[in-house]
Amino acid sequence: RSHVAGNCHTERQDGDVMVHVYGPHIFHTAHEHVWQYMNRFGTLMPYNHKVKATTQGKVFSLPVNLLTINQFFGKTFTPAQAEAFITSIGDQSITDPQSFRDQGLRFVGPELYAAFFDGYTRKQWGVDPVELPASILARLPVRFNDDDTYFSHPYQAIPKDGYTPIVEAILNHDGIKLHLSTRFSPTESKEFGSFDHIIWTGPIDAYFGFEFGRLGYRTLDFVPEVADGDYQGHPVVNYCDTDVPYTRITEHKHFAPWESHDKTIVYREFSRLCGEADTPYYPIRLVKEKEQLLNYVQRARDAKGVTFIGRLGTYRYLDMDVTIHEALLASKTMLECIANKQPLPSFSVDPMA
Repeated sequence: RSHVAGNCHTERQDGDVMVHVYGPHIFHTAHEHVWQYMNRFGTLMPYNHKVKATTQGKVFSLPVNLLTINQFFGKTFTPAQAEAFITSIGDQSITDPQSFRDQGLRFVGPELYAAFFDGYTRKQWGVDPVELPASILARLPVRFNDDDTYFSHPYQAIPKDGYTPIVEAILNHDGIKLHLSTRFSPTESKEFGSFDHIIWTGPIDAYFGFEFGRLGYRTLDFVPEVADGDYQGHPVVNYCDTDVPYTRITEHKHFAPWESHDKTIVYREFSRLCGEADTPYYPIRLVKEKEQLLNYVQRARDAKGVTFIGRLGTYRYLDMDVTIHEALLASKTMLECIANKQPLPSFSVDPMA
């Protein structure tokens, strides 16, 4: 690419709106050291992310909360009544949810699962929810109050000037030489000189030339639209019905509520299987891929002079703060290894954990 910051790259577009070019990135964390690290390189503005969902011809708040439950079922439950009701409609026979579908039916029941999760998930991941692990849905809360803030971490923000200047500031160091618009191949890297060690944040299967086949990723297509005024009133609206081809619409100026713009830029977001020429976004990690992934992990452990980190390097779905946390951990570990004249690790975090 011709810019730094990867998929969290931001830039000013029509009407000076700050656009998250590869989809919205909300910084949220419980890690104090990650929060302090980010603040070294830019100004972070307080931002509480809120999401709406359109399903069955109506608009609801997400995550599922007391307001969502009362609106969906036409009730006036108190928090205690809502919790008891959701427990009663959940499938209590599912004691150990293994799939995404099991997790949904167990914890919110068939009606809410069908309305908010089943169709959206089929569009987002391109597979039947029974093929996805329960852990994907387990990360999403159900609240029995009216709190409609999407994340619950103590630190939530978006950089005042976008993410790209922060990454540029991180890279502004005499010991770093940056190459843009340049391919790097671990087997054809002589043009860059020799290396003591490589930190690989690209796809783990790509490093080994797809020796065991390509791991599955989802990619995203964005259809932008520029309009006057306010398009939808919210930064993100999910479209849960399967007859709507896109998964969500994002309106970028709402990611910077401290700014004012006459123009607005919206992205319709489409998810599909990642092809060879596409940008990988989400590792799918289907059960049937486990043996294939194990083969790559073993190759990585046997490889010399390389460490694999990040979402693609470890083939794991990671939030931004976890990626930063693991990068800082990797740096600390490597410095300790160098000081003690020990070999550098293949992974800072076990990708199979």
